[in-house]
Amino acid sequence: MKTIRTVGVVGAGTMGAALAQKFAQEGFNVILADRALSFVEKGIVQIKTVFDQAIERRLFSHEQVNKFLSNLNGTEKLTDLKACDLIVEAIFENFEAKTELFRQLSEIVPDDTILASNTSSFSITELATAVKNPKRFVGLHYFYHAAKNRLVEIIPGENTSAQTLKTSQRFSVVSGKDAIVCADAYGFVVNRFFVPWLNEAVRLYEEQVASIEEIDLVCKETFGIGMGPFELMNATGVPVAYHAEKTLEVFGNLYVVAQALKNQAESMQRWPFEKAGEMNLQMVKPIAEKQIKERMMGVVFFICAQLLDEKVCSATDINRGARIGLQWKKGPIDLMKKTGEQQVAKMIHDIGALYQMPLPKSIGKNHWETSSVKLEINGVIAVITMDLPEQQNALSEETMTQLYDCFIQADEDPRIEIIYITGTGKAFVAGADIKFFVNKIKNNLIGDIETFTEFGQKVFRLIDHSKKKVIAVINGLALGGGLELALCADIILALPKAQLAFPETGIGIYPGLGGTQRSTQRIGEGLSKFLIHTGKTLSASEAEQIGLVDKVISYDEMFSLFEGNGILPQRSSVSLTSKWKAIEDFFENNHLANISNNKLSKNILSPEETEKIIKTIHQKAPIALRIADKLITEKRGCESELEHLHEIFSTSDALLGLTSIGKQVAYEGK
Repeated sequence: MKTIRTVGVVGAGTMGAALAQKFAQEGFNVILADRALSFVEKGIVQIKTVFDQAIERRLFSHEQVNKFLSNLNGTEKLTDLKACDLIVEAIFENFEAKTELFRQLSEIVPDDTILASNTSSFSITELATAVKNPKRFVGLHYFYHAAKNRLVEIIPGENTSAQTLKTSQRFSVVSGKDAIVCADAYGFVVNRFFVPWLNEAVRLYEEQVASIEEIDLVCKETFGIGMGPFELMNATGVPVAYHAEKTLEVFGNLYVVAQALKNQAESMQRWPFEKAGEMNLQMVKPIAEKQIKERMMGVVFFICAQLLDEKVCSATDINRGARIGLQWKKGPIDLMKKTGEQQVAKMIHDIGALYQMPLPKSIGKNHWETSSVKLEINGVIAVITMDLPEQQNALSEETMTQLYDCFIQADEDPRIEIIYITGTGKAFVAGADIKFFVNKIKNNLIGDIETFTEFGQKVFRLIDHSKKKVIAVINGLALGGGLELALCADIILALPKAQLAFPETGIGIYPGLGGTQRSTQRIGEGLSKFLIHTGKTLSASEAEQIGLVDKVISYDEMFSLFEGNGILPQRSSVSLTSKWKAIEDFFENNHLANISNNKLSKNILSPEETEKIIKTIHQKAPIALRIADKLITEKRGCESELEHLHEIFSTSDALLGLTSIGKQVAYEGK
């Protein structure tokens, strides 16, 4: 399997500069190329400006930015790209220009250098005709702003090899992207429904159904977005929408460019907002609001059903594309489920009749199934991946059920000897589904929370007691329930950017999936109390220092382990540093009440560190702290955590904390 170390980006415009920035941030050697050095320099200035803003916002330090920039070089010579393992083309959308570039690159770089196009319009198979050894050619379609937006569509052409596809998928992981793989069809996944969505908004305006402002208001409400279609076109460029829609006209009448969009693009003017900021949704006539909703949703539903008919991608991919790439609160599949099969069928029928299009068949819940956990088997190895990055792999009822099903399948397979559990995106598992808790509390259905937690404990107990070797590989955030899941494993490994924490007492509750018990078994009572009472977030290296993580590994080591080629690390005893030993002693030798009241019997921590810990504990929910402390001290097993669920979720502190995530609140102990 080819390892990507050096990445070339051709095209130093907005997209190319953002890609070069992102790849440099993620530790790759990056060569940014364009046809003139002035373009390259302009792109690098753009990158530096973004980094300066990030320093001002304290997202990065000066040292980090200097490191990122040291990974970046610019050139106007394509021959300088010989050293690249992967080259991403990000020039303007012109087929001839792209194919000519790939012809030149094919003569310059080694035969195994992967060549990728960031095209949003053209067929990957057709572009590949210009490439020598087209097996190494693939589509990598990134989304604006590419340094921040995590979505990438990976598009294999007819000749793309399985190895190129797999390498591209791994590169997306290492470069901090969430990938969806789709067939080589015009528009791929997201643009296939998003661009006609923009076009339909123009049609509604053209037909005088409503004003630009009204259409944007209704769309923002309907799709849970911050900018409506006209605002979005103004932000990204009206001609971009026009040219993208033009390439989709091959699919039929629904996709024909609206005349008003063509006119506006040719005028090179933005859409006029005459009453910007003066209108609200209540000012839109109900009949117009209904028509806008049904037409805009109908177009999306119609096209997504087509995508499923054509097997371009899965229902999960459609949702992920919209939620990550477009920042929609709900994906099209979510919206179809919410709307209901009968109403969705009617909307699709109405769109088909309006544009005289054949009706797609993929309508109904059997076509709308999505997955949040996946299982892959490779010989004696099973890899279970928490796979809902758009929700940071949160533990919902559905996700917990799918985790159970996947683990049972792997655990009962006689071929399997080792089961890995990991995650996609920025998180391993970033805790439980907070919205579920809030909804149940507000509707006086705390019994549902108890049932969910009891089932979660059953799933985790199954993992904990498995006779197979179970290894957790923490790829990102492991918070609350995520850390509790990892603690069920025999061995816990972590990637360098992993972060681990028990934030529960800071949001009004306590760990209920075994966290108070399994943490104590692994790192002892003192350090468990430190983590749970303070909510301290540990880096991967800090977690390794106290034995919470057995070893910090690289991406290459992780991929090797999943393939059965790596050497599996073993549990080893940990000798605490003086810093961690002092913290352990502090919590082992002082009761919670004494710490809260600063009446300490034994303490070798510095006054500053002591004050910091006490201040932190005072910010936590008192009832949650008391119960967590009791559970840790008594060590009566994971099931003991179930005894206090009704009590804790009945407190006003719990509702306050769960509805104030990310905010500092004053708990009253009620």
